[in-house]
Amino acid sequence: MNMNLKFSFSFPAAISIAVVIWSCGAKQTADQAEVDPAAPVPISQPLVTHLYTADPSAHVFNDRIYIYPSHDIDAGIPEDDEGGHFGMQDYHVFSMDAIGGEVTDHGVALDIKNVPWAGRQMWAPDAAFANGTYYLYFPVKDKADVFKIGVATSQNPEGPFVAEPEPIGGSYSMDPAVFKDDDGAYYMYFGGIWGGQLQRWDNNNQYNADGQNRKPGEQAVLPRVAKLDPGMKAFAEPVREVKLVDENGNLFTESENDKRFFEAAWVHKYNGKYYFTYSTGDTHFINYAIGDSPYGPFTYKGVVLHPVQGWTNHHSIVEFKGNWYLFYHDSQLSGKTHLRNIKVTGLQHNADGSIQEIFPYK
Repeated sequence: MNMNLKFSFSFPAAISIAVVIWSCGAKQTADQAEVDPAAPVPISQPLVTHLYTADPSAHVFNDRIYIYPSHDIDAGIPEDDEGGHFGMQDYHVFSMDAIGGEVTDHGVALDIKNVPWAGRQMWAPDAAFANGTYYLYFPVKDKADVFKIGVATSQNPEGPFVAEPEPIGGSYSMDPAVFKDDDGAYYMYFGGIWGGQLQRWDNNNQYNADGQNRKPGEQAVLPRVAKLDPGMKAFAEPVREVKLVDENGNLFTESENDKRFFEAAWVHKYNGKYYFTYSTGDTHFINYAIGDSPYGPFTYKGVVLHPVQGWTNHHSIVEFKGNWYLFYHDSQLSGKTHLRNIKVTGLQHNADGSIQEIFPYK
């Protein structure tokens, strides 16, 4: 299926009754909506309004931006702390040739029914290009309800993608993010606590269904990384923990939940430094930390994106035509935390390498 639907938006966009807006927790169109004067004014408008989309992983392929998000649906599942209400079942790929230009929906790129080992919940994906092939990396619970990371391939960046018959060996948890270093090596970062099950894998290769979230004074669970082998469908090495530390080199405790890792890892490189960005989950920040190696350690530096509407905060960072951009989501269209919409805004590195904080609402 290739829908090739096209949409446009202004960047940065002003509030307008000509687009779908967030009001009173319902999705309304221009001829139905009334502006709520108490609602926060977003700095950017949704890139897509005909579907609910979230967790946008953006990449530049063939001088065009391709976005690989989650596809939110209302699965009719009650909300819980494990994210059971996030019942996504497929992926769409979107693209645009300019920030502020038309956004093309290329249709369903991969459906859960075409992943032999999958059970439920197709969460945030990512993509990469190597060996003349496009790779889609995706987390989904297997038939035993354990999150694993799968890989699917295509000859086109928009898909459709064909999934491998089994998940990546040694993979677990969720939110894969693949980073290509200057030497051509690829690294996958992954993990998410609570519903993402990372706290159940402290020994990397041993799943404990009774694994508990860390207590406030305990060391926070760390994200994971592994180099991919040249075939891009397997890890080239054992999975490692990524050390995320404060300015004194100390690991964070669970009580430092405005700085510790929760989910949504992403890595980009700027002026020779590696920037590890991530969500703090229950405190809703996108933070950044800087290191000298793709393996870390990464030293916490500050906030990239302040909290958005909705419980989750998930992002990607990409350079395009000499400028840097942050792709993210909120729940402007629906007012519901599991029905989100992807957005984009500019991102600025300062002369000292720090990142200017982004406030998503005026």
